[in-house]
Amino acid sequence: MREVSADPVDAARRLAPTAAELAPEAERARQLSDPLVQQLADAGLFRLCVPKAAGGLEAHPGTLVAAVEALAAGDAAAGWCVAVAATSGLLAGYLPEESARAIYSSPATMVAGVFAPRGRATPADGGFAVSGRWPFASGCRHCDWLMGGCVVDDGGSPRLLPNGMPDVRLALAPAAAFTIHDTWHVMGLRATGSHDIELDGVQIPAEHTASVFSDPPVQTGPLYAFPLFGLLALAIASVSLGIARGALGDLVALAGGKVPAGGRRTLAERATVQAEVAKAEAAVRAAGALLDEAIGEAWERALADGTVDTERRAGLRLAATHATASGTQATETAYRLGGGGALYESSPLQRRLRDAHAATQHMLVAPATWELSGRVLLGLPTDATQL
Repeated sequence: MREVSADPVDAARRLAPTAAELAPEAERARQLSDPLVQQLADAGLFRLCVPKAAGGLEAHPGTLVAAVEALAAGDAAAGWCVAVAATSGLLAGYLPEESARAIYSSPATMVAGVFAPRGRATPADGGFAVSGRWPFASGCRHCDWLMGGCVVDDGGSPRLLPNGMPDVRLALAPAAAFTIHDTWHVMGLRATGSHDIELDGVQIPAEHTASVFSDPPVQTGPLYAFPLFGLLALAIASVSLGIARGALGDLVALAGGKVPAGGRRTLAERATVQAEVAKAEAAVRAAGALLDEAIGEAWERALADGTVDTERRAGLRLAATHATASGTQATETAYRLGGGGALYESSPLQRRLRDAHAATQHMLVAPATWELSGRVLLGLPTDATQL
């Protein structure tokens, strides 16, 4: 069974109808509404993974997954922004405690960014001069702090770790230090406002940077033994399950009253529709159960010895990729059964279909991640940093 904290999940469920109501306008604006973002912050949803020592909730991963799924059932973009901001809070567990407390000094603080190492960090004056441009910075216009992944420069070449991999650090700076480029003109997840962000030679103190690959976490709770990429993959997968849950709900509401052209029975009375809805429901529930199982096994290991081994890391990624695929298929089913009416902008089914397919493009749940889990299952050597 999924271990959850009732308050954040209940808050997400309460806010889901509001997110659904605001979704059409948010999509047109290509960002969430300010009032909704404030409500999400007030509910603590952006601080789910921030250490308690820094004023966060330090929640069980099952709570993160349940909250994101509940919110995404209302609007995928709201769930996505919470998924990204919440998991960005993991970095606070790697920073000096005083720095983490300062960054999260306000209960409404929102931190997000991009983990991909598209920047360059040059050692300078006890910190780093950071330059780079990062696409896909979800929720960036609402953030107080932003971060970007950087390769540490060593005399013009990447600094290498003992294992031969580049030294990659995440660098945090106030959002005002970044230039936001309006690039988010896309077909799905439009309201996430995932524009490009850029820094140009900005000096960032060392205590506002950390490596989730080579630095041990400062915080010792089991949440910080979880692999960052695995946790983000779980959060993204829960968006897909939430979209599916919302799409099936839309279909059920439609099916009881819609009589297809030339027919006499409602959609709900048709045997083929009944069977397809049942199969989609089973697939979504099964995918959620696998997520629960993978999280539970990894959490037990983290509690026992403060680590999550490669096998369980692969289990997390396998469950996340499977949930994303299963959720997308269920959403496709709901859209298809919705008929011609689902084409119209007035139908939430068309938005859910686009959002579901946009989510599948995230590198942590994309089809190629099946191969990563498969290597572990087949006993082949696997770079665990990718898990």
